[in-house]
Amino acid sequence: MRLTYTADLWWKNAVVYCLDVETYKDGNGDGIGDFRGLTQQVDHLDRLGVTCIWLMPFFPSPSRDDGYDIADFYSVDPRLGTLGDFVEFMRTARDRGMRVIADLVVNHTSDEHPWFKEARSGKDSAKRDWYIWRDEPGPVDPKAIVFPDKEDSLWELDKKTGQYYYHSFYKFQPDLNTANPEVRDEIARILGFWMELGLSGFRVDAVPFLIEGIGGDPHEYLADLRAFMNRRDGTSILLGEVNLPYPDLMKYFGDAGNGDEVTMCFDFIAMQRFHLSMARQNPELLAEALRERPEPPDDSQWAMFVRNHDELTLDKLTESQKQEVFDAFGPDKNMQVYDRGLRRRLPPMLDGDLRRLKLAYSVLFSLPGTPVLFYGEEIGLGENLKGEGRMAVRIPMQWSASGGFSPDPKTSVPSPTGKFGPKNVNVNDQRRDPDSLLRWIMLLIERYRESPELAWGDYDVLDAGDEAVLAHRADAEGGTVVAVHNFADREAKVELVLADLGHCDVLTDLLVDGTLDLPRDGRVKFTLEPYGTRWFRASVPETPLEDSSAKGR
Repeated sequence: MRLTYTADLWWKNAVVYCLDVETYKDGNGDGIGDFRGLTQQVDHLDRLGVTCIWLMPFFPSPSRDDGYDIADFYSVDPRLGTLGDFVEFMRTARDRGMRVIADLVVNHTSDEHPWFKEARSGKDSAKRDWYIWRDEPGPVDPKAIVFPDKEDSLWELDKKTGQYYYHSFYKFQPDLNTANPEVRDEIARILGFWMELGLSGFRVDAVPFLIEGIGGDPHEYLADLRAFMNRRDGTSILLGEVNLPYPDLMKYFGDAGNGDEVTMCFDFIAMQRFHLSMARQNPELLAEALRERPEPPDDSQWAMFVRNHDELTLDKLTESQKQEVFDAFGPDKNMQVYDRGLRRRLPPMLDGDLRRLKLAYSVLFSLPGTPVLFYGEEIGLGENLKGEGRMAVRIPMQWSASGGFSPDPKTSVPSPTGKFGPKNVNVNDQRRDPDSLLRWIMLLIERYRESPELAWGDYDVLDAGDEAVLAHRADAEGGTVVAVHNFADREAKVELVLADLGHCDVLTDLLVDGTLDLPRDGRVKFTLEPYGTRWFRASVPETPLEDSSAKGR
């Protein structure tokens, strides 16, 4: 495919890397990560192959919800640096060719935000209608409570004014009234402010909660927001957290042919099926999800992930399926949260089995969509279950055998000890180890970026002749890539039928040296080792890889 074409819609085959400034790198020795420290580690992300950095909230906050309770949308938390430090980081990332997006958390504020303080000062306050008030609490469906271990209602009494305010999440996070035109205008100003400082877009937190209180057609608001961003920068994006069944989720892409609302949506369905498939060592349900998944609009994309900064939610699985994942990867109650997910990272879930970890990330980078990594995944960072709730996975990044995050760490959750502690899991050691997870993920990213078919192409899930094997092919502009993965701890005999490959007569292995002959009938047979993975490009012998996708043009 033409590079000019794929670069135009940069998000469709980007490599997104999510990080928390507070836990990434301490640059001034005070024990807390900051923008100065992050800036000094930009070259690690560049070497890894990251093309877009996603920043978790870095705004001033009381930090009762790890920064998602925002008290000022127009500044940087003093613990993390200054606006000047932010701009220096942006300049350095841009110099390395990386874009930056940030969390957009505007469905609520902190109860310490000046807006809310003014709103609760009296019923006649100018900002009273910026939030949602009632004389009596409304009816509450227990299933609608996001944090059932902490909250038992969505309404909280404000004793000063005698009315109840609405909060989708914690009681210290009152919801903004996004039906109010003044609130909408302010949200647009927030976006515009940070875009002027260089952001290429935003990850929109809890999109359905953002628009649920809007009267009329709530999707008109998302379309207006996207139109505002396009006027400021036509290459900017919205990455949406929309954990809904596919038919409901598709509405958030928008109705226009190229998508006029959320640019990318996370695929929670495939993610949850992936973990069930790993637990069963059988990818049948993941394959089923890929077959069922609708095509997004032409200029939109799915965002694929293995883990993120929240719990590993399993809410779209049946109760028995969820229990299978619990039994395999989090049997202790302390590993589970909200009765719907796991508060664990993948490496401890797999007991550090490098074969299965390499399989998991090979699947991630080969599936149709844009891969999103959570910081530390590249080295197999673990968790610390002493952290409360979802905080267990938000531990300091491990740069060296001594930790390397800070000379005197003061993060909310410390690094783990033992098998997943810094001595055994760190960047420095893995950079020098050709068989490490870090070097494997660097290879996957390199091959992914060389294979635009995986993100841009039409894909088909193939019959592989073995129930333990997931095989799919991606085709775009005459190029074909085939990915094959063995989910089982046994050898698998693979038999594929690959039709319509023109003059190609070999499959060139993209991950290891070697080729497979491609018979005229397209029937290919080979053996995959336990948890084995292969990426093949259909090509003509002795054709350079960079030219093989140009065949037929």
